[in-house]
Amino acid sequence: MIVKMKFLSISGPQTDIDRVSNVYLSKYEMQLENAITELKTTDNLMPFMDVNPYREPLAKAEQYVEMLPDKTVPMDLSLSEGEVLEFIREINHDYLDLKVTQEKLKKEKQEIKEKHRLLAPFQRLNVNLSEVRNYQYMKVRFGRISLDYYQKLEKYLYDELKAIFLESSRDENYVYGCYYVANAETGKIDSVFRSLHFEKVKIPEEYEGRPGIICRDMRKQMKKLNEQIKKNKEELGSYLTNRAAKLLGARYYLEEQYNNFDVRKMAARMENEQEDYYILCGWMSEKDVEAFLKETEDDDRISIIVEEGREQMFGEPPTKLKNPKFFQPFEMFIRMYGLPAHDELDPTIFVALTYTFIFGAMFGDVGQGLCLFIGGGLLYLIKKMNLAGIISIAGIFSIFFGFMYGSFFGFEGTVIKPLWLSPRETMMKLPFLGQLNTVFIVAVAFGMGLTMLAMVFQIINAKKRGDKTEMLFSANGVAGLVFYGFLVLTIALFMTGHKTPGNILLVVFLGIPVIIFLMKEPLRSLMEGKGLKIKGSKKMFAVQGFFELFETMLSYFSNTISYVRVGAFAVSHAAMMEVVLMLGGITDGMGTPNWIVIVLGNIFVCGVEGLIVGIQVLRLEYYEMFSRFYRGSGREFQPFNSHAKENFR
Repeated sequence: MIVKMKFLSISGPQTDIDRVSNVYLSKYEMQLENAITELKTTDNLMPFMDVNPYREPLAKAEQYVEMLPDKTVPMDLSLSEGEVLEFIREINHDYLDLKVTQEKLKKEKQEIKEKHRLLAPFQRLNVNLSEVRNYQYMKVRFGRISLDYYQKLEKYLYDELKAIFLESSRDENYVYGCYYVANAETGKIDSVFRSLHFEKVKIPEEYEGRPGIICRDMRKQMKKLNEQIKKNKEELGSYLTNRAAKLLGARYYLEEQYNNFDVRKMAARMENEQEDYYILCGWMSEKDVEAFLKETEDDDRISIIVEEGREQMFGEPPTKLKNPKFFQPFEMFIRMYGLPAHDELDPTIFVALTYTFIFGAMFGDVGQGLCLFIGGGLLYLIKKMNLAGIISIAGIFSIFFGFMYGSFFGFEGTVIKPLWLSPRETMMKLPFLGQLNTVFIVAVAFGMGLTMLAMVFQIINAKKRGDKTEMLFSANGVAGLVFYGFLVLTIALFMTGHKTPGNILLVVFLGIPVIIFLMKEPLRSLMEGKGLKIKGSKKMFAVQGFFELFETMLSYFSNTISYVRVGAFAVSHAAMMEVVLMLGGITDGMGTPNWIVIVLGNIFVCGVEGLIVGIQVLRLEYYEMFSRFYRGSGREFQPFNSHAKENFR
């Protein structure tokens, strides 16, 4: 159902706005409207220009809450405002200190890692770096040379060059090492090595001793730094975890204070000679309005005006749905299509009953329905997913129709006997049409009933809107209900072998509604007191009326026939499961079953066909039913304080 809304105007001294927000408005759900925009007839209204002081603390609190590994711990709401702000500053300071320490450790580790990467290829050289730098009669060059050029270098070393090359290590591309050369030959030898693309590696002068020992010391330092980084991460994690309850409570408190302060965005202020005033306005449920007025009746610093008939003067109120918990998951389908306006019926319960019933009729299987019921129910309880709740409820009707059809995991009539009929085998003979599957006929008859029910809803909605033309003269109003209902009655009498209505009744109940369909707009003009006027030429009116009438008749026919899919899917489910059983080695209830194939086949059919059936039922809801009575033009009720109901409790 739709919660009835009232429009309020709240005013008082400007300095009192925070008290009103914290003491009163924090308890009630209220959708604020822009006071300056709404109160156009009031002079001297100005906006508030205050900056929200809770913005930065709240941003910090949200940042640290996101880092918590467990956000389900109970909140600690014992801190005052000053303590909350100090707590956030303390956490920010301490956490940043730990983070800075971590970054320093990581940077230091990275520097050592880079140095180790530079020196590691030379760690097998049995040389003392401090000594080779101070040789008086020779030079030592460290570097690398590609494998291809190294073969040429070996030839030159043995044949011509007066130098010694010591190999340290090699990889798939390079050979690393150093060469010794006398001072007198340095220029010549360096040129030869350059021509062979020898890449020099400059060893920093800070390194002393053997490369292998230096690299070993570096690895020890990196291991020690890793331990320190790990310890620092544990400190970071435990620091926030140990303060999780207070942090969640602080975030909750700051959210509330931020929202309460932010009412200024929607408020207006008005100056006079004595004192400045604030004005707030917006929508609140009728029940909350009564409680709000009762709570503030002795408070002389707040003035509340409840404006009646606000929707007639300033627009429609927002829509807030309130349905029994069992039907709440189906509100998801309503929101997908569009929320009802305040003067429309809430179709949630109707959708819940028809969707699950039709789903069960199309997907009747006790075993698979039980899987949907249990699986969807567990997922809904754990994850609170509305779609899972819908699947679980639909599974109940699948179980029901499974008993009606005698289907249990695809075994038709063998494990359980059908209480009603077997979808594939039960046939019915009708005049003119001959032999037809019974479920097809029942599905179409059921669809006719739903179509007429949708017309009744349209009549109610039109009456609530005050649109008498749509209520009386439209194809989905009283005229349409009389036409379609009489047509359904005539067909039912004919198909069951009873006497059909005579010509006079046909003219009255079919002919007159058709004339009303054609004359809908002139009749609207007549009801508005403008006379029986036809817009445009009579020829164009006749042509337009003909095509509109043709479209109306076509929609009656197509919408009715569309329900054949309900029976078609009931039959196709049985056929698909028969194929699964055949692949599993069972024919006519006999044979040695391959349970792996049967289980996998059931999973496939349950998943794929269940998805297709779910989509097809939703299509029936939207196109065959909603199109006749539902607009979905409402706007969702959005209270400024998301904690209102929690505070009230």
